Amino acid sequence: MTFGSTLSTLVVSSRPLSWINTAFPFAAAYVTTTREINLTLVLGTIFFLIPYNLAMYGINDVFDYESDLKNPRKGGVEGALLEPRMHRVTLWAAAITTIPFLVYLVVVGNPLSWLVLAISMFAVYAYSAKGLRFKEKPFLDSITSSTHFVSPAIYGLVLAGAQFTPQLWAILAAFFLWGAASHAFGAVQDIVPDREGGIASIATVFGGKRTVRLAVAAYGLAGILMLFTGWPTALGAILAVPYMVTCAPFWNVSDASAETANRGWRTFLALNFVSGFFVTMLLIAWWAIHP
Repeated sequence: MTFGSTLSTLVVSSRPLSWINTAFPFAAAYVTTTREINLTLVLGTIFFLIPYNLAMYGINDVFDYESDLKNPRKGGVEGALLEPRMHRVTLWAAAITTIPFLVYLVVVGNPLSWLVLAISMFAVYAYSAKGLRFKEKPFLDSITSSTHFVSPAIYGLVLAGAQFTPQLWAILAAFFLWGAASHAFGAVQDIVPDREGGIASIATVFGGKRTVRLAVAAYGLAGILMLFTGWPTALGAILAVPYMVTCAPFWNVSDASAETANRGWRTFLALNFVSGFFVTMLLIAWWAIHP
């Protein structure tokens, strides 16, 4: 295997479409608190953009290889199907790319930021690795997955010395519900291959129909929480609606036809970029109102 093909496989394994979902929360949280661009912002953003995702998804692809063989979604932008010869390479690449950044972030951080970063990295490892496999513990799988996306934001806030107000807690709680709902809905499409691979998940245990309904409810609650975040961030409540609409067609999906939810998942992936744009506009508006 050539260096180019190895690098290409590692990039696919890191899920490029999801890079922004972890880098943006950190960068937005950090820069809106410090209101400056510095080395820590740049390196932290790079870390949560690529190495963090390579570790999170690469470890997942290594330990999910057997079940991924039965999953038609694997082998593209929705996840690599890592050949066994790539497993060791992927784990080493994840370690080599993350450790230098982690060392820097520990040096510039404080005890509380160390704790948040440790929880974040533990969630990355525990979700997939043997002996823990949080992804096979219903409810804990969605909670852990949401931690993957919310913890970079909390880390950015703590590292920057933010003041945690009730409004900020409401935003973080809404974000956490969004992450849990997104994981739950994403798990629906994999019900059949996960069951064939012996993998338990919130969707395999509760079934497609109930899981979709749970996701819709979580999105709705996230939107309600955003109404209590003050002006103009309360407008973010509107962003919950497209996600609820995306899930709605699968309200009565059967487990046998759960793979059809992939249509909604693909819409979800595109929707994240649209939502990200509007969140950015809200942050700019908030910045202008709160100089």
